[in-house]
Amino acid sequence: MRLEALDGGDAGAVSAALAAALDGTRPLALGFTPGAGDVVPEGTAAVIATSGSTGVPKRVVLSAAALRASAAATAQRIGSGQWLLALSAGYVAGLQVLVRAHLAGTEPALLEGRFTPASFVAAGDGLGPGPRYTSLVPAQLATLLDAAGDPDVRRVLRSFEAVLIGGQALPPALRERAADLGVRIVRTYGSSETAGGCVYDGVPLDGVRVAAVDGEIRLSGPTLADGYLRDDELTARTFVADATGARWYRTGDAGTIADGRVAVTGRIDNVIVSGGVNVSLDRVERAVRTVPGLEGAVVVAVDDARWGQGSAIVAARAADPAGPAASGPVAQGALLAAARDRVADEVGAAARPGRLLLLDELPLLSSGKPDRRAIAALAAAHAVADTSPGG
Repeated sequence: MRLEALDGGDAGAVSAALAAALDGTRPLALGFTPGAGDVVPEGTAAVIATSGSTGVPKRVVLSAAALRASAAATAQRIGSGQWLLALSAGYVAGLQVLVRAHLAGTEPALLEGRFTPASFVAAGDGLGPGPRYTSLVPAQLATLLDAAGDPDVRRVLRSFEAVLIGGQALPPALRERAADLGVRIVRTYGSSETAGGCVYDGVPLDGVRVAAVDGEIRLSGPTLADGYLRDDELTARTFVADATGARWYRTGDAGTIADGRVAVTGRIDNVIVSGGVNVSLDRVERAVRTVPGLEGAVVVAVDDARWGQGSAIVAARAADPAGPAASGPVAQGALLAAARDRVADEVGAAARPGRLLLLDELPLLSSGKPDRRAIAALAAAHAVADTSPGG
């Protein structure tokens, strides 16, 4: 079957096309323009281009059955009703908001224009009576909590039966602020490959199975994607069968499972999720090292209160005190700005490092390579800049 390209930013168009996508007559291409050879199997509802971590976005093939199974399991877990869409419909979390509303027989409220507390309130006030739900990323939640001195923002936030939060780690302090305000938060874990969140507050949705294999979280069940468009090799590496023939998705996330509850501790590879966007720290480091004075810099992951995760540059000070990596707030600020600009150009704005730590010398392993664990610990202990990675 041929794909029809739609702009995921045009939520109205995606919503209008959803019925045909879910009955298999009009599969959608979201986030990319399909080529002549981009043909999908019967039953496909959508192909979503993910943010990726390698510079070439993956194109995840989702069947109507997977999207429906995910929406039905969500309704069983948290209830069904009206949904407010505050995310791009080109991402799986936004698309699922529309699918849940469609299967509930309700009209979704679409946030108009840029996400702001005012636009969120306006969209919330467009919902009718009855149970209401929405899905946000942590940065959006932080924006609303910062504006919660406005009684209308508080009123709308408290009106939801559940506010799903996914796309990145939710800082505990942010969740505590939401709870203190009376906002009912549900943390979700999943990806495009699982048709959206499939683990809620650490507990898999009904029908979803979880396992930890060699420290990697794997997921199975009816919400799994069919694979990647025109990439059989990646599909075979990522979706594997066990001895019983059951199909599993290798998440690439490290974590544990205890008493049926999933705890994710980070990425197995050197990738962070900042503001819902996958960022390869290897690519960031390569870009940073092209900046004079940062040729030997190391880029490591750090926690970020707003974006979940961010990155920090750690480098040795220039031997020449007048050099580009000279100490002092002015020189250090200029160096960080140059690095952020370079990363924005070569990797993307969301990948920009937020901090720069200059040391007399970098910790090294006996091999002479940078001791990344020690460097990461130093970066965490010396949170020196307050620039958000996606700001």
